[in-house]
Amino acid sequence: MPDLALHILLFLFAAAFIAGFIDSIAGGGGMITIPAMLIAGIPPLETLGTNKLQSLFGSGSASMAYARNGHVNLREQMPMALMSAAGSVLGALLATVVPGDALKAVLPFLLIAIALYFGCKPNIGDVERHHRMTRLMFTLSFVPLIGLYDGVFGPGTGSFFMLGFVTLGGFGILKATAHTKFLNFGSNLGAFAVFVLYGVVLWKVGLIMGAGQFLGAQVGSRYAMAKGAKIIKPLLVIVSIALAIRLLADPTHPLRLWLGM
Repeated sequence: MPDLALHILLFLFAAAFIAGFIDSIAGGGGMITIPAMLIAGIPPLETLGTNKLQSLFGSGSASMAYARNGHVNLREQMPMALMSAAGSVLGALLATVVPGDALKAVLPFLLIAIALYFGCKPNIGDVERHHRMTRLMFTLSFVPLIGLYDGVFGPGTGSFFMLGFVTLGGFGILKATAHTKFLNFGSNLGAFAVFVLYGVVLWKVGLIMGAGQFLGAQVGSRYAMAKGAKIIKPLLVIVSIALAIRLLADPTHPLRLWLGM
């Protein structure tokens, strides 16, 4: 496709900055960057590939910020990140051959359920609780499953990782947020590698947006560490509901097509 005009690139940079800020706190940055790229006239497949490139900068930036402040040990979390990447590679390959209509149909309702869980559970805060699954089992089962989902489809991946760390791992919400970012980095990297092989990554756009993501994630992660559960919980609820609404409002959403809307 032809080079984009400067004002379009600035628009995409700004969208990526906002997405990086929100994603570093509650996930859901893709609901900003993907529509922004489509509005800019980038074809859908190139949008997905380029989105993974720029997302690497946001998730990587947030991971480093949380690690610097002692909320996550990236070396200890490396096995989880690798499993997340492996799952997303498989997911990205499946996305090329398996229709995602059923997943798209049910996803908004899963996101609403996540919003209700975090919104209605008063005892979820920054204090850790007893875990319901061993670290090894969590790494071998839940992590690659969500990574696979990220490769197949993607929106809401951060929310699903957050839910797992809080409900199964017993993490406080700030620690869960910090650990989610590195797993997001792994799943982004795995899917990105597949999209590079398919030649659908727009490098100039992705790197410009990546700079916006990096800066936005630095600001957002520092804000989250300063405010803790007071900001993470409500933003997670808002992002999950907003993403569900956006998915249901899409004219191509399977549920709308099935109901003839």
